[in-house]
Amino acid sequence: MADTNNKSGGFKRQTITEAVAEALREEILSGQQKEGAQLRQDAIASRFNVSRIPVREALRQLEAEGLVTFYAHKGAVVSALSREEIRELFDIRRLLEGDLISRAIPRMPPELIQDAENILNRYDVALENGEVSLWGELNAEFHHILYIAAERPKTLAIVQNLHNNIDRYLRIQLHSAGARAKARDDHWDLLKFCKAGDVQSAADLLDRHIEAGCENLIEFLDEQSVG
Repeated sequence: MADTNNKSGGFKRQTITEAVAEALREEILSGQQKEGAQLRQDAIASRFNVSRIPVREALRQLEAEGLVTFYAHKGAVVSALSREEIRELFDIRRLLEGDLISRAIPRMPPELIQDAENILNRYDVALENGEVSLWGELNAEFHHILYIAAERPKTLAIVQNLHNNIDRYLRIQLHSAGARAKARDDHWDLLKFCKAGDVQSAADLLDRHIEAGCENLIEFLDEQSVG
């Protein structure tokens, strides 16, 4: 986040609202702000040296993304997802992303394939180096770049929002070496099918990838709650 030493917050390339939203989003996705944590507007405004207006707008933006919930007598808190809600989000992903990849592959240009490969190389490095903050970001970038050729911007925006909602959980899950290896293998196989123009194999793999990711995440969260 930009320097916030002056009253404008030092935000030059972003609006103050966007910059505050970005900083809070990263705190939530990284787990720095825990589920159920209260996000007091006055404290946030003081921390970033801005007025409460952009803070309130930033929190409303995060509410629209599903990361923040407002309560009448408590204000804004970090949203928590139930197991049922997590399953629902993954089920929606399976439907939408399967359609996107099927539409995208026949139109996918070589330069887009190369962009996806570059992202996977960066993703592998981030996994190996334990750069947790990059895991969710690069995972979402990889899926996003594969779906662009589908030319379904509204569907793509919904998928991006779904990724934002589950990103914090996936980061935690990827601390497991087995989960990291599985994600890496699936991504490279998916790219291979895209290169070959094999729509059915890509769609089938993506469906299994998302379904397995959901089940593994639920299992991981259950183990954490017991532990």
